[in-house]
Amino acid sequence: MTAIRGARARARSDITAAIKDEARRQLAAEGAAKLSLRAVARELGMASSALYRYFPSRDDLLTALILDAYNAIGEAAEAADPTAPGRPADAERDTAVDDVDALIGRWTAVCAAVRSWALAHPHEYALIYGSPVPGYHAPRATAEPAGRVALALIAVVRDAYASGTLQEPAGPLSDAVAGEARALAAELDIELPAPVTAVLVATWAQLFGLISFELFGQFHRVIEDRDAFFAHTVRRLAAGVGLAPP
Repeated sequence: MTAIRGARARARSDITAAIKDEARRQLAAEGAAKLSLRAVARELGMASSALYRYFPSRDDLLTALILDAYNAIGEAAEAADPTAPGRPADAERDTAVDDVDALIGRWTAVCAAVRSWALAHPHEYALIYGSPVPGYHAPRATAEPAGRVALALIAVVRDAYASGTLQEPAGPLSDAVAGEARALAAELDIELPAPVTAVLVATWAQLFGLISFELFGQFHRVIEDRDAFFAHTVRRLAAGVGLAPP
């Protein structure tokens, strides 16, 4: 009986993967707004009623694709920083948290990994960072995966702050912005001053704005050497959050 259940689970997993692969193909061809369960079923040679047993609605299928995309780009960001907290390379991490050049290297590696994933998966990137899909409302289950890239960047800044390497941003915050920053730091359980948290949020938005401009053609006839421009800009972003040589 256990073997039968295992075979059924594998078959279900294989069919689920095939459905999502076809849905991604349709995303590339038609865009998320035109994603249709009936069209996916037709291309796979399935009855619509059979497909509904795997994904009861278009929104359920969209959510699955969104979760996959957020987790994939998050995994890419995390893998780029082998010295992040929780990794086994403790000796490497001790060096990385005290050396500003190593910290900047970690920051740029995470940013580069996010960009590389986006360029390799433009339609999945557009699904999570492009125009909202009309009529779709993401469930709370997408919130944690969506934060993985931000947390990978925060890990670098938090190490710099803990080691005394971080140069905190100058200038006062308004009460409204400071309150938002403190609330976010408490929610994420990170010990960073409000000015640092506020700059981090802005920098996170700038990173994805930079990638989106490149991916969606806004740099056409403006920036030609995009690799060099990206590397330059992410170092400027690092300096903006306080990762800069003294």
